[in-house]
Amino acid sequence: MTRLPPRAGVGFKPQHLADIRRDPHPPAFFEVHAENYMGAGGLPHAQLAALRADHALSVHGVGLSIGGAGRLDAGHLARLRALCDRYEPESFSEHLAWSSHGAEYLNDLLPLPYTSGTLAAVCDHVDQVQQVLGRRMLLENPATYVLFAQSDIPETEFLAQIAARTGCGLLLDINNVFVSCTNHRRDPRAYLADFPMDGVGEIHLGGHAAEDLPSGPLLIDSHGAVVADPVWTLYGQVIDRIGPVPTLVEWDNDLPPWPVLAAEAARADALLTRVARHAA
Repeated sequence: MTRLPPRAGVGFKPQHLADIRRDPHPPAFFEVHAENYMGAGGLPHAQLAALRADHALSVHGVGLSIGGAGRLDAGHLARLRALCDRYEPESFSEHLAWSSHGAEYLNDLLPLPYTSGTLAAVCDHVDQVQQVLGRRMLLENPATYVLFAQSDIPETEFLAQIAARTGCGLLLDINNVFVSCTNHRRDPRAYLADFPMDGVGEIHLGGHAAEDLPSGPLLIDSHGAVVADPVWTLYGQVIDRIGPVPTLVEWDNDLPPWPVLAAEAARADALLTRVARHAA
């Protein structure tokens, strides 16, 4: 399987398709949410096929419920396999989260306790996904707002053990790190120092919203704003450490004009180019 180029990409939104086609220097790759393309045809597939003809592609799942206690939805997994077979993306990724209970599907990515039991369940699910898709997947660290008293494995170790047991890669979302660490009054630099960087196959950057509470700031992973300066700083430190990695700028809500999103990708690309030149 061909990998994504170690450059900057953006999430594809149909509103931007005409601008992308006119852009003489578009981002290096585009990401789509798998669940938006699980129908058989129509305009979404026509647009994605046109995009795929000229650009590298990352497929990002939001509905597999990898962290759920129950079985994975076989129908959903089959539709995902069909999508990946159809477009042969350079990368597929999902979240360390759960989003379903029984037959009920929730429009959210919910946290899970980090215990030996949940570790075994997540590993079983990752193994199943990779077997059905016939490809290595990347698993993304979550943005969290609560902690579980029963958690007895640090999140970074939990992710490292999943990668070691299943052979999957990791998607490091640096905005999620900043959001979670701020919410839990922890140091994001310490989290990143412990993160299993050797497994990172892709990085995500995105914007967040902030609320001031009596207990301190609460950050929300909103994907509706520019990347915050502290996140850019952490990103620079990470790629200085591990080298250029495919980097996606996520912007899913309050969508800006194309030049604004393209400028965010260009900022990431400039940092990646600097690191690559320094390494050479």
